[in-house]
Amino acid sequence: MGSSIGGVRTAQSLRLEGYEGRIVLVGEETELPYDKPPLSKTVLAGTATEASICLLDRDQAQELGIELQLGRAATGIDIAGNLLNLQGQEALHFDNLVIATGASARPSPWGQRPGIHVLRTLDDGRSLRADLAKGGHLAVVGAGFIGAEAAATARALGLEVTVIDPLPIPMSRIFNAEVGQWFGDLHSSNGVKTIFGTGVESIDGEQGSFALRLTNGQNLEAATILVGIGAVPNDAWLASSGLLVDNGLVLDEYCRTVDAPHIYGVGDVARWRHQKHGEDIRIEHWTNAVEQAACVAYNITHPETPRAYTPVEYVWSDQHDWKIQVVGRVGGKAEHVVIGHPEVHGRFAALYTVDGTSLSGAAIVNWPKALLACRRGMGTGITVQELREKLEPMLDPQPLAAS
Repeated sequence: MGSSIGGVRTAQSLRLEGYEGRIVLVGEETELPYDKPPLSKTVLAGTATEASICLLDRDQAQELGIELQLGRAATGIDIAGNLLNLQGQEALHFDNLVIATGASARPSPWGQRPGIHVLRTLDDGRSLRADLAKGGHLAVVGAGFIGAEAAATARALGLEVTVIDPLPIPMSRIFNAEVGQWFGDLHSSNGVKTIFGTGVESIDGEQGSFALRLTNGQNLEAATILVGIGAVPNDAWLASSGLLVDNGLVLDEYCRTVDAPHIYGVGDVARWRHQKHGEDIRIEHWTNAVEQAACVAYNITHPETPRAYTPVEYVWSDQHDWKIQVVGRVGGKAEHVVIGHPEVHGRFAALYTVDGTSLSGAAIVNWPKALLACRRGMGTGITVQELREKLEPMLDPQPLAAS
């Protein structure tokens, strides 16, 4: 259940694993399955077409023997009867069910009238792009990846853009204050006005003429508003199913529900037991959905020898001229050291360690060789000092920025 990247890749991976049974891909949206990362970047900019982000067209589905049932919302599951209940439709019987219903943009607390947008679906992208084409000032509430990417895209289109975030330093929760400050500087240097450490108290007006009142008493006018304040897992429809739901569908280390081992979860809606971390985690990243789909497909086709899903986290973001890539776990209470500097070298890597020695994660900007070294190092258990000794010689002999 779910026709985004997690559901599509699960269906495709099942065929790759030799699964010969019936596969039905059910999705709530009427659109053909499509890729979501480009919505805040190339699709919003108009440099990519909607057709170019299609994940699975009808011909490809037919070739793989995948039945597409789109525009069908799930309302619940009858576990005893192995039935997926659909709104206004006959229930579907299943032997195995994969729940990949993803997440939705956290709704705007200031209403969802015309001109106030979120960005999670293709319809969202169409609506936002149409408003940006009218010109005027764009106010972006939230400096996370979606808000920052959309702000960078809008600025490249020539719009006046302001980003507002209650954190004094953007993305400091994801990384740390030092690296977060560089993200703020990136947007400022590209002509984006930033207002950090301040929230939005109210939004009055209408499309084309909004007035935002900020918590510092300032008023801001905008023609269009994008609200990017996070996402919530699409798990409400599971409330009466009897499955354990707690900030997502709770799964074991094999991505099976704890209540019914023939029901699996994939992607943003899935919260599974990560054996290496020793805790239940939920990851809202494209790469996670792809890798988890492959693991679930294997476990469905090899039920006697299932594989635990223990990925090394990976996410990327494109903002202005920065290619940002994050591997493993960063920020929090981890110590960090920074190699390189955006103003001196045009690239940098922030290396993180939880125990003071081994590499637990890294944030890399515009440095492919450093990314490769970090990903390899995460697999071999390299220390931060060893990795630092590998990376420093790759830089020009300029001052080193370190925490």
